[in-house]
Amino acid sequence: MVDKINKKIKEINSFNPKSEKDIEEFRIKYLGKKGELTSLFLDFKNLDNDKKKTVGKLLNELKLLAQSKIDDFKKTFSKKDISQALNDITRPGDPIEIGSRHPISIVKNRIIEIFSEIGFSISEGPEIEDDWHNFSALNLPEHHPARDMQDTFFIEKNPDYLLRTHTSSVQIRHMENNKPPIRTISPGRVYRNEAISSRSHCFFHQIEGLSIDKDVSFADLKQTLEYFTSQLFGKSKIRLRPSYFPFTEPSAEVDVYWGLENETDYRMTKGTGWLEIMGCGMVDPNVLKNCNIDPEIYSGFAFGLGIDRIAMLLHQIDDIRLLSENDIRFLDQFKSSF
Repeated sequence: MVDKINKKIKEINSFNPKSEKDIEEFRIKYLGKKGELTSLFLDFKNLDNDKKKTVGKLLNELKLLAQSKIDDFKKTFSKKDISQALNDITRPGDPIEIGSRHPISIVKNRIIEIFSEIGFSISEGPEIEDDWHNFSALNLPEHHPARDMQDTFFIEKNPDYLLRTHTSSVQIRHMENNKPPIRTISPGRVYRNEAISSRSHCFFHQIEGLSIDKDVSFADLKQTLEYFTSQLFGKSKIRLRPSYFPFTEPSAEVDVYWGLENETDYRMTKGTGWLEIMGCGMVDPNVLKNCNIDPEIYSGFAFGLGIDRIAMLLHQIDDIRLLSENDIRFLDQFKSSF
């Protein structure tokens, strides 16, 4: 029986398949229920006990060798199939799933594009700010009552530093480092310590605009905003209502006429057709002085809007929490957005 086993070992070692079909036939021949190994193990049972140790060891070696040969040749043919498939230029490509842009990114990029077309550059600044750039330079000295309008995250170990409450701080830095004429927009994340309701969040996204030059007037501001609303909303009819901001004088809230075409319009505008979208005004002379710009020579306007709210309006999103929950089912809806 030892000679018979050794003969089978030689047969296995000399096996050289040409296809996966040959490998399967080899497996059935040696490892199948009616194969060579099954027959040999049946003969093994009838051996004398003194021979079983030697023959049993050879049988196990034969079984392991057969299984090893099958595994090795399967891997070889699998690699050949993959290689052939990769070199087959007629083979259909694997579908690649298209990613999604976040609605806030979509709206931010669109706003940047609109203002870039009329000469506005982009300026950025740190999210951790000092008191001067976030408050004092913007006509908000210490103990000014208007500071209470913004619930601020102060750095605990150094109260002179805080998480910026608006991107107006970026405008201050830009004016400090650039001489007029200035036309810039400042997009970014801002932080407010809010706990009004379960829907409130501690951060949101803003874009603020600034234009400084000689003879800049409120009429220039109005024309700029009419152009912006017509490009973003397809609606150019706006109105400006008197308001108050410490860093602009005069100041105004901007409403766009949204219309009353359906039930959603009635709900969003509370039946008026008008929708508030941003604040704006002429830059206060004290702010220009704080940035070493002569208010006797230069004037300017500024405006600011929340990207989150505009994204909700444009995409009819009824819950602000959806913008920060990263639910893939929600985000997948924006694959074909601009």
